[in-house]
Amino acid sequence: MLYPFSRLWLAALSLASLALVLLLLFSNSVAYANKETTISAEELRLESEVQIPEGLWSSSPDLVEEDEVEEEAPTMALTPPPPLDPPPLKQLTLMLDWYLSPQHAALIVAHERGLFAAHGLEVELQTPADPSIAIKLLAAGEVDLALARQPLLHLHAHDGAPIARIGTLFETPLTAVIVAGNQYEDNQAYLAGLHYGFSTREGRDTMLAHLLPRSIQQIDDFSPPENVRFSSATALRDGSVDAIADGFYHYLPPLLATEGIATHVIQYHELKIPRHDGLIVLANSDSMVRRAPTWARLLIALEEASHWIIDNPEAAWTLLATTHPILDNAINAAAWEDLLRRMTLSPAALDTRRYATFENYLLQAGLIDAELPTSRLAIDLHALPR
Repeated sequence: MLYPFSRLWLAALSLASLALVLLLLFSNSVAYANKETTISAEELRLESEVQIPEGLWSSSPDLVEEDEVEEEAPTMALTPPPPLDPPPLKQLTLMLDWYLSPQHAALIVAHERGLFAAHGLEVELQTPADPSIAIKLLAAGEVDLALARQPLLHLHAHDGAPIARIGTLFETPLTAVIVAGNQYEDNQAYLAGLHYGFSTREGRDTMLAHLLPRSIQQIDDFSPPENVRFSSATALRDGSVDAIADGFYHYLPPLLATEGIATHVIQYHELKIPRHDGLIVLANSDSMVRRAPTWARLLIALEEASHWIIDNPEAAWTLLATTHPILDNAINAAAWEDLLRRMTLSPAALDTRRYATFENYLLQAGLIDAELPTSRLAIDLHALPR
C-alpha cells in the first residue's frame, strides 16, 4: 500500500517544483519589462538625439536644409550670348586730285568721325604721284573713286573714259589763272603774251584755249605752255613761267607772298568761262548701276560730314589740324573761312544745267565735235530707281 502512495507523493512534489519555477520565470520577465519601460521613458525626451540607420528613412525635399537643395537645371541660358560680330566694312579706295588739303575736309571728317563706318564703308584716301593720274587709274579700275574738277570730266569723257560724276564737294572753281609780277594789264593782249604753265588738262585745254588764240600760237616765237605738275610755286618763283593757268588761288598767291612775290588772280568767270563745279567725285560708269547703293551711302556720309563742318567750323578745323598736322599752317588757316562758304551741303544734288552749259562752251571753243548728254557725264544717284 505504501508503494503506490509514494509514487503519488513524488508526482505531486514534481508538479509543485515545476509550478514554482514557472512562477519565478514570470516574475523576472515582468520586472525586466518594467525596467526597460522606465529607462526608455527617461531617455526619450524632446531634446534627445535620435539616430536612424541609413537606408531606413528616405529623405524628403521638405526636410533638406536650404543650402543643400540641389539647383534645378536652368531652362534657358543665364548669361547673354556673345554679341554678333558686325558685318565687315566695304573697302573703298579714293584717289585725291592733289596733295591732301582743307578742300578735302568732308572726306577727312567723314573718316575721323566714323561717318563712313556708320554706313558700312572704309574709305582709303590716296594721293596721286601726278595730278593727271587719278582719272586714268579710275578708268582702268585700279581705284574705286577719284576726285577731279568738272572740266577734266568733260575732256576725259570725250576721250572715251568710262567715268561719271556722282557727287560734288565744291560748287565753285578752286583754281584760277595766277599771274606773277607787279606789272599786270587787264586786257586780252597782255594775257595772250604771257608764258603759261599748267598742272592738268583743265589748264592746258580748256583755259589756255581761251587765253591763247590760234593766231598767237602760230607765230614763230610762240613758247608753248609747260606742264609744271605739282611745281606751280617753283615755276613762278624761278621765272620759268609768267602765269599758271590752273593754280589753287587759296594756296599759291599767299605762299608766294611770304617770299615777296606779287601775284594777281584772274577768276575763270572773268574770262567768260562758264561757272562749274570745282571739286567732284567720279566713279567708273561701267559698274555704276551695280555699285550705286554703295555710292549712295558714301554721299550720305559726306553730306553728314559737310553739315557738321558748317555747324562746327572751329571744331572741324581743330580736327583737321590734329589728325593731319601737315595741314596746320597759316595759309590753310587763312583759307578755311572762304572754303566753308563754297562747300556744298548736298553732295549728291546735281545741276544738269552746268554740265550742259560747259559742253556747249567746249563745242563753241572747238575743243569737241559734238556734245555729250548730261546723263553720260553726271548722275544723281538718289534719283535712280531702287
